[in-house]
Amino acid sequence: MKKTICISGLGYIGLPTAAMFATHGHKIIGVDTNTTVVSALNQGKITIEEPYLDIMVQAAVTSGNLKAKTSPAEADVFIIAVPTPIEKNKTADMSCVISAAEAIVPYLKKGNVVILESTSPPGTVEELLIPILEKSGLKIGEELYVAYSPERVLPGKILTELVENNRIIGGVNEKSCKVVRELYRTFVRGEIYLTTPTTAEMTKLMENTFRDVNIALANELAKLSESMGINAWDVIEFANKHPRVNIHQPGPGVGGHCLAVDPWFIVEKQPDLANIIKLSRNTNDSMPNHVVKRINEILKDIKGKKKVTILGITYKPNIDDMRESPILEMIDILEKDEDVEITVHDPFVHNCKYLEKDLYKSIRDSHLVVLGVNHDAFIKVDFSKIKDIMKERNILDTKDFWNEKEVEKEGLNYYLLGKK
Repeated sequence: MKKTICISGLGYIGLPTAAMFATHGHKIIGVDTNTTVVSALNQGKITIEEPYLDIMVQAAVTSGNLKAKTSPAEADVFIIAVPTPIEKNKTADMSCVISAAEAIVPYLKKGNVVILESTSPPGTVEELLIPILEKSGLKIGEELYVAYSPERVLPGKILTELVENNRIIGGVNEKSCKVVRELYRTFVRGEIYLTTPTTAEMTKLMENTFRDVNIALANELAKLSESMGINAWDVIEFANKHPRVNIHQPGPGVGGHCLAVDPWFIVEKQPDLANIIKLSRNTNDSMPNHVVKRINEILKDIKGKKKVTILGITYKPNIDDMRESPILEMIDILEKDEDVEITVHDPFVHNCKYLEKDLYKSIRDSHLVVLGVNHDAFIKVDFSKIKDIMKERNILDTKDFWNEKEVEKEGLNYYLLGKK
């Protein structure tokens, strides 16, 4: 049966989810407090970059199945997909979830379904969401079905992975699990696994924590290798030839709303037990400072003003998302030095501090070019041209993206994170 679904939060997860349900025949009410997002969506436009999402949204709006509002309305299903950012004290800011849950209470009726998709600390459904929903007067699990079902998608491939990836549903009881599973079967082709809300919450966090801990191991290896005079990238390549080893890659830090945030939600709940997780987070958070240290070492003999050009400031390649980007933190550290002039170039970003839209203009008169993000667009960089327009011919590659021999063949000094 086709449902009326009210989705709170029209960001990187809520909007693709809304479009997916709408193009499969459901009536969607998209809710967002940002009037610009709402206005754009009602015109069939989007305010985020994601391959093919604009086409799907336009089709959904044109069909009449997708409409946006700034407040909820009556529906059969309510999905909460609002942000859960990290506070300065490394705890989860659940204010958006609280506001979204409280906003739907007046519209809840017998037989409704409420699904939390926002990444949340373990226990959020049981300890935070249910007490709010109980204000409706409906009996949880019998008159109101409640579950946690996290997104497990990769930016740049969201529409594909929403359909193909396995999904986990943590219902407050068996009936809630089955009702929610039936709903997501609208478009999910992957396996759907049923469990409890807290298990589902912890599963989502551990998926990202596993990767964060692995990256921390690689970043620690990078520091060790620099100290020992070996190449971390060679070590990783050879170690990964073992059939049971898969070390991730080092870099200038870990960004995004998942890997850089989710592990802290576990630490928040169990600070005395989550020791490896906390240490890994601290290791990854230390990398912007470490890269700045390498920058200062490279430029130590240059007197007066030094121009540093940074290529790439998003948190990962080939997207426009700058959430929790370690490159932004690196810039914050660099700009404290009055002798450093900063220029940034990123083909996916249209508005940020120090931005120069032309690649070679950004590099002109630089003493150092730092590759911060390995966008595909940077593969075609003309090193012979760079050599002629730089004041000092220094390249710092934080991603092992460029070929050292090719760079040095053009007369540039090549430095690599993870190799002294």
